[in-house]
Amino acid sequence: MSTQSTLFDKIWDSHVVLARGEQCLLYVDRHIVHDGSFHAFNGLRARGLKVRRPELTFGTPDHYVPTNARTAAAAATPEIRRMIETLETNLSSNGIACFGLDDERQGIVHVIGPEQGITLPGTILVCGDSHTSSHGALGCFSFGIGQSENMHVLATQTLWQTKPKSMRVRVDGRLGAGVTPKDVILAIIARIGAGGAVGHVIEYAGTVFEAMSVEGRLTVCNMSIEAGARAGLVAPDETTIAYLKGRPFAPKGADWDKAVAAWRGLRTDDGARFDKEVTLDAGALAPMVTWGTSPEDALPITAAVPDAKPSALAYMGLVPGTKLTDIAVDRVFIGSCTNSRIEDLRAAAAVAKGRTAAVPTLVVPGSGLVKKQAEAEGLDAIFRAAGFEWRHAGCSMCVGINGETGRPQERIASTSNRNFEGRQGKGVRTHLMSPAMAAATAVTGRLCDVRALG
Repeated sequence: MSTQSTLFDKIWDSHVVLARGEQCLLYVDRHIVHDGSFHAFNGLRARGLKVRRPELTFGTPDHYVPTNARTAAAAATPEIRRMIETLETNLSSNGIACFGLDDERQGIVHVIGPEQGITLPGTILVCGDSHTSSHGALGCFSFGIGQSENMHVLATQTLWQTKPKSMRVRVDGRLGAGVTPKDVILAIIARIGAGGAVGHVIEYAGTVFEAMSVEGRLTVCNMSIEAGARAGLVAPDETTIAYLKGRPFAPKGADWDKAVAAWRGLRTDDGARFDKEVTLDAGALAPMVTWGTSPEDALPITAAVPDAKPSALAYMGLVPGTKLTDIAVDRVFIGSCTNSRIEDLRAAAAVAKGRTAAVPTLVVPGSGLVKKQAEAEGLDAIFRAAGFEWRHAGCSMCVGINGETGRPQERIASTSNRNFEGRQGKGVRTHLMSPAMAAATAVTGRLCDVRALG
């Protein structure tokens, strides 16, 4: 057998505590919980168990929090208020670090993990949310878990798993004007389909990812799950190291030097084999937008609505042959764990500057620190001058379980990750796109090719 290993092989093999057939007990390095984790803590109490390594778990409310205020009292319902308050009680009673609503570090779990240096190369990180795949942007094997698994990690700092297969997606060349990481991942999903990576961990490789910022890589890895993947990975490099240096929970001093030396060797060996390989030409990619009810339903903005998936077309209220740029929208949402970081907000503000919103537009930063930085740079002033609404950090309209939804049959241009039926509210029709494209849509009132705005 070949002795060459993939990046994923190396991380997996270094974390196996015990193997029983295809099942492996993995050590978990970092664990993040949010306001939906109360089931796991209830299970611990019912069994008389304690959190085994509280210093390796971190918590923040994000899914259910209101973004128009920073108090649980502003929650959409009394039940939601209790969930937010219960999280803080569960964390404090177990000695777990909590970034609560009164803490400027509060934010979406997949934004604050990298931001705080909780996410580190070569580690295993889990969280009770499917988009935990985001953290793989820093060379971390990260994946979403259910609440029973959440409880298991809290109690043991381990988790039973079956090893997924491996897949490499290469994108080489140079991205054209207006083409962003969000467009890259939408193009990948359109190419391989929503089930194209089921049972696999994707490693993203090629010159496009080598040149991409960590924030761009986070966007790509975030949506790996939308192709059915268990996780996404980008090998750590000098860009990763520079991003992590000085982060609060990253190693310090001699430990930092030791970690960096290890990270520099953490990559796929030459000649290592993948179970699947896919390649794309960066020069052939364009700004993308979805037309249907799955992220795989994505096309270049220059295309027309296809004659496909009748049920999706009926839900979306679209007619085949309609130019995508002729589709008017009712509302725009810029935010989510996919696209709410400072680079995303800068891109949206660059388009919004000097223009005026044609439709209601909501901008929700991914964390309190992102909000603070955006305000220091004057991005909030640009958004407000354009008529955009500037909010506090949270998942907001991406998940729509916090009262922040659209109305039935409203058409929303969104920087989030899912355009499923009802995702942003009952009957709401969602079109996914990049922050720059969303801002262009906001100021024109219809799906817009950002390149047309110069």
